[in-house]
Amino acid sequence: MERIGVFVCHCGSNIKATVDVEAVVKSIDGGAGVAYAAHYPYMCAKTGQNMILDAVKKHNLTGIVVAACSPRMHEATFRKAAEQAGLNPYMVEIANIREHCSWIHKDKEEATAKASVLAQAAIAKVRLNAPLFPEENPVIKKALVIGGGIAGIQAALDIADAGYEVDLVEISPSIGGKMSQLDKTFPTLDCSACILTPKMVDCASHDKINVMTHSEVEKVEGFVGNFTATIRKKARGVDMDKCTGCGDCWSKCPVKNIPNEFNCGLDNRAAIYVPFAQALPLVPVIDREHCRKFTEDKCGLCEKICNPGAVDYTQKDELVIEKYGAIVVATGFETIDLDKYGEYSYNDSKDVITSFEFERMTHGAGPTGGELVRLSDGRKPKSVTFIQCVGSRDVTERGKSYCSKICCMYTAKHAMLIKDKYPDIEVNIFYIDMRTPGKAYDEFFRRSQEDFGAKYIKGQVGKIVDMGDHLLVSGVDMLDDVKIEIKTDMVVLATAIQPAKGIKPLASMLSASIDNNNWLTEAHPKLRPVESPTAGVFMSGAVQGPKDIPETVSQAGAASSKVIGLLSKNMLLSNPCTAQVDINFCTGCSLCGPVCPYGAISYGPTKVNEFGLKQMERIAHVNQALCQGCGACTVACPSGAMDLQGFTNHQIAAEVDAIC
Repeated sequence: MERIGVFVCHCGSNIKATVDVEAVVKSIDGGAGVAYAAHYPYMCAKTGQNMILDAVKKHNLTGIVVAACSPRMHEATFRKAAEQAGLNPYMVEIANIREHCSWIHKDKEEATAKASVLAQAAIAKVRLNAPLFPEENPVIKKALVIGGGIAGIQAALDIADAGYEVDLVEISPSIGGKMSQLDKTFPTLDCSACILTPKMVDCASHDKINVMTHSEVEKVEGFVGNFTATIRKKARGVDMDKCTGCGDCWSKCPVKNIPNEFNCGLDNRAAIYVPFAQALPLVPVIDREHCRKFTEDKCGLCEKICNPGAVDYTQKDELVIEKYGAIVVATGFETIDLDKYGEYSYNDSKDVITSFEFERMTHGAGPTGGELVRLSDGRKPKSVTFIQCVGSRDVTERGKSYCSKICCMYTAKHAMLIKDKYPDIEVNIFYIDMRTPGKAYDEFFRRSQEDFGAKYIKGQVGKIVDMGDHLLVSGVDMLDDVKIEIKTDMVVLATAIQPAKGIKPLASMLSASIDNNNWLTEAHPKLRPVESPTAGVFMSGAVQGPKDIPETVSQAGAASSKVIGLLSKNMLLSNPCTAQVDINFCTGCSLCGPVCPYGAISYGPTKVNEFGLKQMERIAHVNQALCQGCGACTVACPSGAMDLQGFTNHQIAAEVDAIC
């Protein structure tokens, strides 16, 4: 016989201000299966939990209903309280009378009636609940970090320093990411390489970190604590053990007309190359699309002049299959394509460049040796105009609706670098709003105005025309409400940033969620900001949204702490609310497998029944460790053979009946 205890929470004034909690208790007290009903201002508080413990013992309760806030907030809290009282934690149901009721109603009578109905539905379900027991799964004491920028490097170092092995996979030939392309960093204007290079060295030399550059994750299977990843290590054409990084091969390569990606295409590189001088590993890669040995079966000069004999044209891609307990995604960002922004003449004029191109120009190791020159004629500009929010905060289909967050600050940095080195150059900055939310950021922005003399114009640019010897920038000064035209020698566009290419298939591999802009979404924006909804998958850096370097490093530390906490456990308890198959009804139709986002369903013969007979030649099987209890298979199953423990069809039907 069921003996249900119902506890209605006031949630301070969140619920009580709109719901008559006393009336809710009165409406359900003494109902079918209800042995006890009460209300309390804060059920999640220690006193409220003790109230549940006492009631379970005093009234011999077999199940509990807590009418309170979302189960995402405190379901675990109340399950733990029930367990302390001797009840199976899965004999607890939450009736959400805050988000689903009090917060969306203004009429108290209407909200009270609805709260009562929601509580009745939870009571109907808990009466059909059965004790569930999680299984234990071992944890692989190793982590996979995908992405070798500052986010991935920091996460890998933190995990490795805690004593766990890490595989760091980077798609490009070297670790370092976007930060390796920067000259100075805000708000301190210290050298980017001076900060990053020691981290890169620490990472590459750490005995617990295996760095796999020029590599890509192709497949991920498994579940939290026991992932299996297939990684393709692309053929470099150079033996990493033999290469000394002397540079003879790339300096003497006859093919030197390939746009240099590291310098944003502003100069050229050879067909065998290292991305930059501080690259790690300092081992070149052969670009097989342009190398004459691969395209024409000619040349072979790099092999001939390599004294250690490191060049190997026969090298093939290698597939590495490894097991991991946790995965950190740190694939970073890239800038948007400007093809849709013809009004800025980016594709028509060499003197209209992006901020990243400007960054490489001002870098001492960049294509112009750190000298600021017009790309069209090589002369030093007399004036430079910056345009903010190119593609950011753009609600049209061609741009991004969000703020890219870093543009205001790096434009102020660029203005200061110009005025510091070339005080005579005029600097104008068009902006919509200045956003400087970080520590010392507002002071940094003001310095660019007051100490360096950059002129800020609140307004937007409508058109840029290349007049040959100068550019004509037409815009609006919104503060003075006038149209303005500025003659300038160079225009720098602060372009919007977006997730790196390949994030969609990677998210699909990991069963991770992405938003409308393809940023990875967190399990909870406030309480679990670095965790993916998929257990065991964590996020670091700009893969989740626009971030500056300090915020990226902070989030990398947060993600690594979560990974360390996971890997420190020997066993993990699985979620028992998983799908199960009734072999008496399964027809082997295969409709459930394709809808499972976790790959938990396979097909094969059944076990023999109690009479020694095989029920079906082919039925569905659910891997309980992989299943996350989403319920998609139960909806797809036409025969009703698939059911979800803890949310069975009978339980859902009982809730509907109680509501109706």
